[in-house]
Amino acid sequence: MKYTLLILIIALFASCDSDVPEERIIDYTAENEAEIKQYIEDNDLDAEKSASGLYYVIEEQGTGEQPTASSNVTVAYKGYFTNSNTPFDQSEGYTTSLQKVIPGWTEGITYFKEGGKGKLLIPSHLAYGSFTQNGIPGGSVLIFDIHLIKVNQD
Repeated sequence: MKYTLLILIIALFASCDSDVPEERIIDYTAENEAEIKQYIEDNDLDAEKSASGLYYVIEEQGTGEQPTASSNVTVAYKGYFTNSNTPFDQSEGYTTSLQKVIPGWTEGITYFKEGGKGKLLIPSHLAYGSFTQNGIPGGSVLIFDIHLIKVNQD
């Protein structure tokens, strides 16, 4: 009886851990995979899937330099959700380090060479996860039309 009471007390204190966030992390992997596959089918895309779960479509490979995950690049892009062609963000020339963007971009941009164009289909675990950020709902699949304009010299 003493041990049962002790286990209950330990369980009570463990469940009151203040480090656990109120908004729990949700695994959207299966849901995102189905959503991306449906989007690919609906839009008749010839997409490749990487080991991380990122899907990408290379429309034009490009002929210039190919960036690495630590490169600084200039990219034109349009970002939207699978259920809308209305962009949530876009730029005609955004310059950034690939170390300062979502993991889907860090990986995906490296599949293109300068001048390359295509599409990144990014599951939430390679974007913002299960948390809402900058108006993008948690668990969202993000689609980006990409044009790698330039790999910049560091």
